[in-house]
Amino acid sequence: MATDAVQAYTADSIIHLDPLDHVRKRPGMYIGRQGNGSHQDDGIYILLKEVIDNSIDEFIMGCGKRVDVKIEGNVASVRDYGRGIPLEKLVECVSVMNTGGKYNDDVFKFSIGLNGVGTKAVNALSIDFTVRSTRDGKFREAHFSCGKLIDTIEGESDEKNGTFIRFVPDETIFPEYKFRSDYISKRLWMYAYLNSGISLYYNGERYYSSNGLLDLLDSETGDEKLYDIIHFKSKDVEFALTHSDRYGETAMSFVNGQYTSDGGTHLSAFKEGVLKGINEYSGKSFKADAIRDGMVGVISVKVKEPNFESQTKNKLVNTDVRGPIVAQVSAAVADFLHKNKEIAECVLDKVQRNEQMHRKIQEVKKMSRETTQKMVLRIPKLKDCKYHVGAKWPRGTEPRETMIFLTEGDSAAGSLVKKRDVECQAIFALRGKPKNAYGETIEMIYKNEELNFLIQALGIEESTENLRYDKVIIATDADVDGLHIRNLLLTFFLCFYEQLVLSGHLYILETPLFRVSKPKESPIYCYNENERDAAAKQLGSKAEITRFKGLGEISPDDFGEFIGENIRLSPVSLDNMRGIPEILKFYMGENTPDRKEYIMQNLEVVDYE
Repeated sequence: MATDAVQAYTADSIIHLDPLDHVRKRPGMYIGRQGNGSHQDDGIYILLKEVIDNSIDEFIMGCGKRVDVKIEGNVASVRDYGRGIPLEKLVECVSVMNTGGKYNDDVFKFSIGLNGVGTKAVNALSIDFTVRSTRDGKFREAHFSCGKLIDTIEGESDEKNGTFIRFVPDETIFPEYKFRSDYISKRLWMYAYLNSGISLYYNGERYYSSNGLLDLLDSETGDEKLYDIIHFKSKDVEFALTHSDRYGETAMSFVNGQYTSDGGTHLSAFKEGVLKGINEYSGKSFKADAIRDGMVGVISVKVKEPNFESQTKNKLVNTDVRGPIVAQVSAAVADFLHKNKEIAECVLDKVQRNEQMHRKIQEVKKMSRETTQKMVLRIPKLKDCKYHVGAKWPRGTEPRETMIFLTEGDSAAGSLVKKRDVECQAIFALRGKPKNAYGETIEMIYKNEELNFLIQALGIEESTENLRYDKVIIATDADVDGLHIRNLLLTFFLCFYEQLVLSGHLYILETPLFRVSKPKESPIYCYNENERDAAAKQLGSKAEITRFKGLGEISPDDFGEFIGENIRLSPVSLDNMRGIPEILKFYMGENTPDRKEYIMQNLEVVDYE
C-alpha cells in the first residue's frame, strides 16, 4: 500500500538548482564549516583564502611580487599585480562553475584550485562582490550580489596590471561574523614562508620571508632546536629539518601552497628520504623511530595534477611523487651532513639516544603485555565502534567521521553508550583523574595502566599516523574536577603525542549547562547564560531552569541531541609547539608558589543558584 509520502514523489518533486544557488544552499560542501569567524577554519577565512590563492598562483607563475590585503569591518579586499583576468572572460571566471585558466598547464603549472570553484563560491556567498581586472591600459569591472550579476563597466586605466576583488560575506550564511586579525596574520605568514620573495601587505603591514621554510621552522622551534636547520630547495621540492628533545615527531606538509594536515604520500616520502639520507651518511641501518623521535620537519612540494583523498584537500594520494621526493630528500640530507660535520655529530648523537630509549620502551612493553591483557579483561573501558579510519564502508553507505569520546567515569559514559552511533562513535571511560604526564618519561607512561590502555585504544602505540579515529573528543563535566581531568589529558597529548594535536584531531565536547523547560513545551538546551536568559524569556514566567552539574545528570534521551548532527565541538588548535613547554611547566609542573600566587590574583568566584 502506497503512503502519502510515496504518492507525493512526482516529476514536480525534482528540483534543478543553478550551480551558484547550490553553493548557497549547501555551503559546507564547498567551504567546510560556516561559523562566525571565532575559529581559524570558519568559512569567512576560507573565502579570503580562495581569493588570495589566485594571487599566489600569479606569483608562482612569475607574475607579480606583491599582494595587498585589506579588512575594513566586514569588507575584505585583495589586490594583486599579476597578469589580470582576461577582460572578455572576467564575468565567467567569477560566476560560471568549472571555468578558469587553471585547467591549462601552460598558464598555471602548479595550482591547488583545479576545480574552477573557489572564486565562484566566494561570489555566491557574498552579499556584495566586486571584481576588477586591469590589463595593458584597459580595465573591466563587474559587480555581483549573491552570485547574481548587477552591472559591469569598462574603460581606460593607468593602473598596473592585476586583479582586484572586494567582497562582503553574506550574514544569512555567516551569522554575526567578524574577521579576526590574528587568524589572518597567521595565514599570511604561512603564505610568505611558502613563497619566499613575495611581499604581502595586510592593512599596510608587510609579511615577507627571504628564506622560506627555513624561516618557518626557525619560528616553530626557537631555542629548542638541537642544531642549525637543514634546508633544501629545488624547483618542485623544498624542505627544512631539525631535532629537539621532545618526544615524538612534528611534521607539516604542503602541496602547491595548500596545508595538508593529514599528510599523504609526499610526507611519507619525506620521512623515508630523511631516514635513507642519515643511514647513507652514517653507514648504519637505523630504524625509522630512532630517526623520527624529536624530529621537527616541514616539506612543500609542487605537483602538476594533485589528487587528494577528499574535497577538503587534507591528504595527498598521488603515488607518482614518492620516488622523486625520496631521491631528492635523501641526497640532500646526506650531502648536507657530509659538508657539516658538527651538525652531523649532533644528529647521530640524537639518533643513538633515541635508540637507547626505544630499547627501554620495548622492555617495558614486553613486561606490560601480560598486565595489559589482564586489564582488558578486567576493565571493559573501551566501547568500540564498528568502523575506523580507512575502513571500507558497505556499498551504498556514506562514510562518516569516526570519533572516540574520552569520558569522566562510567556514569558519564552511560548516556553516551545508549545514544551513540555504534558504527562510528566509540567511548573510553576513564577511572577518574589520569596521571599528570608532565615531566614523566615514556617508559613511565607505558607502565601506567590507564594511559597505556588509552594509547592502545587510540592505536597510536607506534605512530600517530595509525590513529584509529578522525576525532578524539574529551568529554568531561564543566566543573572543577572535569576541567582538571581535561587539563591532564591535554598535558598527556601535548607531552607525548603532539602531532595528534597539531594535525587537528583533538576536540572538546561542548555540552549544555542549562535546560529551560515549560509544561507541554519542548525543552530548550542552553550552553551559556545568554542563551539561558533568552530561552527563559521565550518560554515566559512559568519557565523552569535546570543547571546540569555533570554529564551523568543528562538523561540518554536528552544526550542524544548533543552527539548527533547538532554536536558542538571546540577544536584544540595549535599552529606550533613554541612556548607550549613553558606553559605546561607553569601550570602542570612543580612551581607551586608561583602558580598559587597567580591563582590568588586571578581567582573569580561564580555563584550559580
